[in-house]
Amino acid sequence: MILDFTFHNPTRVHFGKSSLDQLNHELDNYGDNILLLYGKGSIKKIGVYDKVVSILREKGKNIIELGGINPNPRYTQVLEGARLVRENKVDLILAVGGGSTIDCAKAISVSAYCKEDSWEKYWEKYEAVDNDIVPVGAILTMTGTASEMNGGSVITNEEKKIKNGRVFDSEVNPKFAILNPEYTYSVPKYQMVSGVFDIMSHLMEQYFSGDDDNTTDYLIEAVLESLIMSTRKALINPEDYEARSNIMWCATVGLNKILGVSKAQDWEVHMIEHQLGAYTDCAHGIGLAIISVPYYKYIYQYGLDKFVRYAKKVWGVDVDSMSKEEAALAGINKLAEFIKEMGIPSTLREVGATEDMLPLIASSTVKGGGYKHMEENDILEVLKEAY
Repeated sequence: MILDFTFHNPTRVHFGKSSLDQLNHELDNYGDNILLLYGKGSIKKIGVYDKVVSILREKGKNIIELGGINPNPRYTQVLEGARLVRENKVDLILAVGGGSTIDCAKAISVSAYCKEDSWEKYWEKYEAVDNDIVPVGAILTMTGTASEMNGGSVITNEEKKIKNGRVFDSEVNPKFAILNPEYTYSVPKYQMVSGVFDIMSHLMEQYFSGDDDNTTDYLIEAVLESLIMSTRKALINPEDYEARSNIMWCATVGLNKILGVSKAQDWEVHMIEHQLGAYTDCAHGIGLAIISVPYYKYIYQYGLDKFVRYAKKVWGVDVDSMSKEEAALAGINKLAEFIKEMGIPSTLREVGATEDMLPLIASSTVKGGGYKHMEENDILEVLKEAY
């Protein structure tokens, strides 16, 4: 059943090899002061930094830089960016990088003119944004989060040992996003597969939802098929443009809200991983992959028919020759095989978790779920299985 919904996504996307050319026109919509936000320096190695700076200078823009944004962006970095925005009267925050950099940009956007503690207001109490927002633009160099076309912002508060995600209303979305698949060629394999599994997890979180007779499910199955096929090609040839462009668009479509409309969603795998990341700082997609298989084996009986459908539609399992339980587990095992095929670790120990962390992660995880509501003891059992 399709539930009532309202869908609106205001982000303008420029996709393809010549997409950066559009930055020149986008800048006409903003004032002179630009906060240029980026990560640890990969954009300099691949030449994107020089290209962007050249365009900004040709347009006569004043560039304020904030580099070094962490893969799991810190609240301290948000506060530093907010300070720079206020002191320099920034007109546009231009995030160049992956989802973490764009997440941080959106966090700075809503925090700069917040008169209260923005962490408490927006990432703990989830209150509506009632202060001025600084526009954000995005130039994507790593795929996974779809942060380039949504209002999500996942931030780590190191002091509190909490990693929280907040999905803001669409006015916080990037105003424009530039997506050139060629910029992803040089991403190390570990980061590429981390991004791929983040995409997969977004799709599965919306798919395994408890709302199982929905047009959107057919769309999700198709995107999953495309992602799996394209990933296998990109693993062989990282510069396969068709494969990289498909992966990039799968990521954007996967969480720009179009595949979530009308659906009750899960997101408990993400909630568990957020706290895993708060304690270990592991790559987000890698943590999701490690948690997903034990999580789905823990809950599949509560959504048995959907897991059977997943096995058949996504992985091509011959379910007719199996019991429902055998078919459901076969699909989950296919997922586990694909994770291994990508070279992703399979245990929490491999990403720095220790046994004494598990109860702390379980107790601090936001409780929820789709087919089954997960309590602390349920989450701990999943973590022990993943350990």
